[in-house]
Amino acid sequence: MTTIFSKIIAGEIPSDTVYQDDLVTAFRDINPVAPTHILIVPNKEIPTVNDISEADEAMVGRMLVVAGKIAKQEGIAEDGYRLIINCGRDGNQEVFHLHMHLLGGHNLGPIIRRRN
Repeated sequence: MTTIFSKIIAGEIPSDTVYQDDLVTAFRDINPVAPTHILIVPNKEIPTVNDISEADEAMVGRMLVVAGKIAKQEGIAEDGYRLIINCGRDGNQEVFHLHMHLLGGHNLGPIIRRRN
C-alpha cells in the first residue's frame, strides 16, 4: 500500500520540500505545531520503528544527519530543537510510513508532563 508520504517523495503530491537525496526526503508539515516543523522521511516505505531492519541502518542514520543539516539551515541549531518519532497507535503515529518530526523556533517546553 502506497502512503501519502510515498506520493510526496515521488512528486505526485505537492509539498514544500527542503531536502531530498537517494535515501531520505524532508518537507514542511502542512499542520505545523512550531515555527519550524519539518518531516524527515525515508524514501523506502517502512511502516514503524519496529519494522526497521539492519539493512536500513544507513538510511535511518541519514535521517539524523539530515535533521542536523536542516536545523542549521533553518537557523534553529544553536538554540535547540526536538526530534520526535512516533511508533504505532499508542505512540500517536498517524501515517504508517516511518518519519521524524523536526521541531523548533521557540522554547518547546517539556516533552512529557510529570504526573504527581
